[in-house]
Amino acid sequence: MIRNWENKVVVIAEDEQINFLFLKAVLKPTKAKIIWTKTGRETINICNSEKIDIVLMDIKMPDLNGLEATIEIKKVFPKLPIVAQTAYAMEEDEEASINAGCNDYISKPIRPEHLLTIMSKYLN
Repeated sequence: MIRNWENKVVVIAEDEQINFLFLKAVLKPTKAKIIWTKTGRETINICNSEKIDIVLMDIKMPDLNGLEATIEIKKVFPKLPIVAQTAYAMEEDEEASINAGCNDYISKPIRPEHLLTIMSKYLN
């Protein structure tokens, strides 16, 4: 299924370049505008300064982790969809993500179609 998100802005909060490049490649056909942030603090700052449609939030990041950043973002933007994307694949990690305010959770390795399906719930 072809998704056209050319009017959407996606923040990829991810400190590992290889993971960012993978997600960027998955999203390229959607034509979404992509903003890359590498720390929790940088992610909060971009959400405060740009009109963002969805955040793909890595949990393990420098300075503030993804859960801490999510809590801060949700205080200001409670309706902004945030999808936790993490290598932590235990049930309690998913629960911690949802408790922090993430709308959804996807574990790595990420299957492209699964990610796009999750994002579609919030972008269509």
